[in-house]
Amino acid sequence: MDMIHSASRESLASSAPEGRTDPVLAADSIGRSLSDLWDRVISTQPAPEQWLVIATAVLALAAVAPRPLWRLSRNAITIAHEGGHGLIALLTGRSLEGIRLHSDTSGLTVSRGKPTGLGMILTAAAGYTAPPLLGLGGAWLLAAGHITLLLWLATALLLLLLVMIRNAYGALTVILTGAAFLLISWLAGSEVQAAFAYTAVWFLLLGGVRPSFELQVKRRHGGAPDSDADQLARLTHAPAVLWLFLFHAVAACSLIGGGRWLLDL
Repeated sequence: MDMIHSASRESLASSAPEGRTDPVLAADSIGRSLSDLWDRVISTQPAPEQWLVIATAVLALAAVAPRPLWRLSRNAITIAHEGGHGLIALLTGRSLEGIRLHSDTSGLTVSRGKPTGLGMILTAAAGYTAPPLLGLGGAWLLAAGHITLLLWLATALLLLLLVMIRNAYGALTVILTGAAFLLISWLAGSEVQAAFAYTAVWFLLLGGVRPSFELQVKRRHGGAPDSDADQLARLTHAPAVLWLFLFHAVAACSLIGGGRWLLDL
């Protein structure tokens, strides 16, 4: 009896029929692989050189400022915008029916629940505030050295979002974005990962500023009568301009705070 209990895993494996894997060793191997993966995800990485941080900020600004590029890159902001609506809808107990992303960079999130109340207000307010707040959270992770963790979290969030997408263009957009994060996090070297992560976070911070100004211009010309700000005005009886100010404030504060973290000021 003592000899059986003291036998090594190797000796137990040798007694297994040829061509079959010992389940104890297989489980141990899987456990070690998962442990190594977990250590890789939560480990910290050194901050990149300051010139790279600034270069990624310039690159992100180049994707936001020119109108032709913005028409394309704004799709990523729409993903964050509609994802924010969907996430808060679920967190406040609403039933999320689906999300649609359109080629004109507009989107639609449909949830069911009480048509009024705090849950509906928070859900409506989450759209324009989601991109800058995600950027702020990403900046905090990067400042703490969690580059790999940020890439994996982004991939996981995009995968969860994909489940709720209800149109082909939206699915294609989310799949391509998620594939970029997955490939970079799995195949690229540390410097490429850092450059990609910093560019993505800068893009959320900078790209989170422009949509609220675009909405303000549309409303000034009589457009977007059912915008998030107008829905919030009807829900709260507070003027839409007040909600626009909130969108501006969240975007500006996130950019300032996130920028300080990224630049280590």
